[in-house]
Amino acid sequence: DLNEAERVGSSDQVHIVSQLDRYRGGFRGDGNWTDTKRFYITQDDDLNRLNSQIADEPGEVNMASGDSLVDFVTWAVDTFPADKYVLILSDHGMGWPGGWSDPDPAARADQSSPMSSALGNQLFLNELDDALGTIRAQTGIEKFELIGLDACLMGHLEVFDALSPHTRYAVASQETEPALGWAYAGFLQALENNPNIDGNQLSQLIVQSYIEEDERIVDEQARADLLGGNSPRGLFGSFGLPSAQQLAQQMEDNITLTAMDMAALPELTASVNEFAYALTDARQKDVARARSYAQSFTSIFGKQVPPSYIDLGNFAQLLKQESRSKAVSKAADRVLNALQDAVIAEKHGPKKPGATGVSIYFPNSQLYASPVTGAQSYTAIARRFAQDSLWDDFLAYHYTGRRFEATSSDIVAPEKGAPVNAPGQGNINVSPIALSDSVAAPGSPVTLSADISGENIGYILFFTGFLDRQSNSIFVADNDYLESADTRQMSGVYYPDWGEGDFKVEFEWEPLMFAINDGQKSALALFTPETYGASADEAVYTVDGVYTYAADGEQRSARLYFSNGVLQQVFGFSGQGTSGAPREIIPQKGDQFTIAERWMDLNSQGQVKKVSTQQGETLIFGEETFKWEELDAAPGDYVLGFIVKDLDGNSVETYTSVTVK
Repeated sequence: DLNEAERVGSSDQVHIVSQLDRYRGGFRGDGNWTDTKRFYITQDDDLNRLNSQIADEPGEVNMASGDSLVDFVTWAVDTFPADKYVLILSDHGMGWPGGWSDPDPAARADQSSPMSSALGNQLFLNELDDALGTIRAQTGIEKFELIGLDACLMGHLEVFDALSPHTRYAVASQETEPALGWAYAGFLQALENNPNIDGNQLSQLIVQSYIEEDERIVDEQARADLLGGNSPRGLFGSFGLPSAQQLAQQMEDNITLTAMDMAALPELTASVNEFAYALTDARQKDVARARSYAQSFTSIFGKQVPPSYIDLGNFAQLLKQESRSKAVSKAADRVLNALQDAVIAEKHGPKKPGATGVSIYFPNSQLYASPVTGAQSYTAIARRFAQDSLWDDFLAYHYTGRRFEATSSDIVAPEKGAPVNAPGQGNINVSPIALSDSVAAPGSPVTLSADISGENIGYILFFTGFLDRQSNSIFVADNDYLESADTRQMSGVYYPDWGEGDFKVEFEWEPLMFAINDGQKSALALFTPETYGASADEAVYTVDGVYTYAADGEQRSARLYFSNGVLQQVFGFSGQGTSGAPREIIPQKGDQFTIAERWMDLNSQGQVKKVSTQQGETLIFGEETFKWEELDAAPGDYVLGFIVKDLDGNSVETYTSVTVK
């Protein structure tokens, strides 16, 4: 990003100043330094080396500390005074919890909430809010003209509310961001050409230039470098170097970016308050249904729970359609109108069709009941939003039945261990599976069927596992959505409608397994679907595992994203497993990916006693892009089944066995 900014550089009207911190093993270029430096960005065209002058060297700095942010900004304002100030923070983001971790300093964990105690050295949202207030008090800045969060998942209403006292405009993304980040040369050049533009115009330029004007896309040599080695973007390799337009189109598939007018935020918050209060008049299972089916974004809490970062506008649209309450419909319209006024620019890719610009946190009952991910941490970290809104009141009503008034100003966090109910929970019954045959073979499929009854049925998945009799365990080979007879959609987001009453589910199983081919070998992998109802060319599947960098052997939990049978992206996570802040990884030749295998260990009665994850085969990034392969299932015994999930993410399962010849 700084190399891109150097393509424009500072001028007598626009000063560009950056504080950059590097950690051991993070990057070895430009002298392999690992402390903190402040740069005055000057013009040069080299995208591979930072040539700007060092303006200050404060030594090792904890970039996850609000005090460090205060120190940098007050220094920059004092050293380079200006009429208007723009602040951009770039690094890992986690949504409403915050982000901007720093692995180097041995900082003491923040004990102000269970989440901050658990996650350790992060710049939490309440700390960012406090730091911005301190900066304004110490510098005399009335408000920043614009604050930009060039990080994943930060486009939350909770985040925008925390920024609202401190800035006139803000830019953030609801979804993960590609490793490229923002197109700095594009919008900085426009700013340098016209230094008198305001935050409204600049924020729109940031959104408009995102991806398509990035120097590593528009510059032919930089584009060739980006697509070199085994970059997932190298899927064009056999057809020659793609055009900038072709590459941008591919990279924009899953992106989002939003520019917000903070003057319109009070009305948006007020509309959400009316909406939250109106939702107490709705059937809570309808609310749970909308939560389950709304456009969602990458979860930092792992795949064991349903996604909890949902699009506010799409959620309101679904409730307007599904709810029988006139008050809910009226309040949903107010939210949608307020979003139109507050969001002054918005961009989303075709694989995020329901994105309207702003996310909100709506956890399932498991997340809500946890001190780390529930109200105890949420109201402490998203403190300003809890004070300004009734959303914390509504979540408490939804899960505990605690009523509230439309004028309530309380911050609501049920005590640890307080009973939590799940309106989306289903009393679901699934019959034993009926089989057309107990033996299958390539080209000779079997048909499975089961009767299902109950309410609040969310999704149904088909399960395939290989029974390893020697270890008395099941290798989980495949999980995929089954489509309902009536698939509905809202703004391009598809969701199932299983109707009322009992029904039969049926599936024809062709004995197939799925693998990743790295150009040298194939390895079996569990491909997990990201979205329901997508067509074959739109479907995205993921594979979890451990990524190892060839340069220094560093490892981190990671996830591969496949579409159209080809690897599209790789994301690493800062936490255990696939939890914590995500960030895109650009694979280099020699890097490795070790597949995470999921096993179900059985007891002597054939019942599952433990589900575990262990390392599978390791693939190496080389000259060819990873591809998805279909393989005939090996002869042996298989466990097949239906997994029926309710609207809270709980499962009821039924299995049978089939022999493959």
